[in-house]
Amino acid sequence: MKAQSPSVQLIFEKSFLLPGTSIRAIEIDETSNVWFAGSNGKFGKITEGELTIDSLSYKETVPSFRSLALRKNEAYALSIENPALLFKLPEPGSGESPELIYKEEHEDVFYDSMTFLNTKVGIAMGDPIQGCLSILISRDGGRSWKKKSCLELPTTFEGEAGFAASDTNIASWGDLIWIGTGGKKARVFASTDMGESWTAFDTPIIQGGTMTGIYSLDFADALNGIAMGGNWEKKGDFTSTKAITENGGKTWSLVSNGDLPGYISCVQYVPETGGKELLACSTEGIYYSKDKGRNWIKLSDKGFYSLRFADEENLWLSKNNEIVKVALKHN
Repeated sequence: MKAQSPSVQLIFEKSFLLPGTSIRAIEIDETSNVWFAGSNGKFGKITEGELTIDSLSYKETVPSFRSLALRKNEAYALSIENPALLFKLPEPGSGESPELIYKEEHEDVFYDSMTFLNTKVGIAMGDPIQGCLSILISRDGGRSWKKKSCLELPTTFEGEAGFAASDTNIASWGDLIWIGTGGKKARVFASTDMGESWTAFDTPIIQGGTMTGIYSLDFADALNGIAMGGNWEKKGDFTSTKAITENGGKTWSLVSNGDLPGYISCVQYVPETGGKELLACSTEGIYYSKDKGRNWIKLSDKGFYSLRFADEENLWLSKNNEIVKVALKHN
């Protein structure tokens, strides 16, 4: 491996504690507020260094959230298991009730990730039911959501699914959408028309096991993207854990194969770096690449589930019971 000089460092600036809450879904709105949704029905916001925690329940259910999407400064959260519940969240601490937008009941329902492409179009994805991925689309700014028919989607393989690890199973760029899967098959499902039609492409990411495959993906532009993951049961295995595409997801090539990092739950391009710089995290630590993912260095042993950038120098990370504000400094 070509060695990288330690040209950057992480400065952990402030920690916000959320006892008893697993936080895998965080997003930053247009006014730099940090929204989060987690386990035990918890959700909230960090505004100007102040944390507000709220919670919700539905009938006898206390939902667990691993998906969160923002439309302008509106927040939507989707629970994972039966019944799947998609809420428009109120302002945390306002005392207002969440609005239930979509409900799905099925013994196999399990939603992994969601995002908005623009102010009109939103998408959520979940594990397969009856032979295809669960894909929800909103085309009216989140007010209503419709599930795609399996007749409109590629067939999934037995044992192929998603991982609700960091709310980054979905990446988008303009009208383009990509979804990563894992398990028995690690593939990328791509749409060039905002989710109307889909094509599935194979990847060389490790697959074939229950917990192998793509856990996170991101795109720097319409052509260049990265998929990362690995084997959750063998987190220190560095083989076939990361791959890049230069043609919009049609073909993928392994990078840094056999070298760190191993298991990764979240990867994001560093803003304003032309797709050159990346940051990735998992329970094993935080990693940085300055050459489009081809080589990596480890910046910290601290483990996190998910990360989001506010700008090229400021980011937020989440884990069990904690959200942390971090600065990425170039030396």
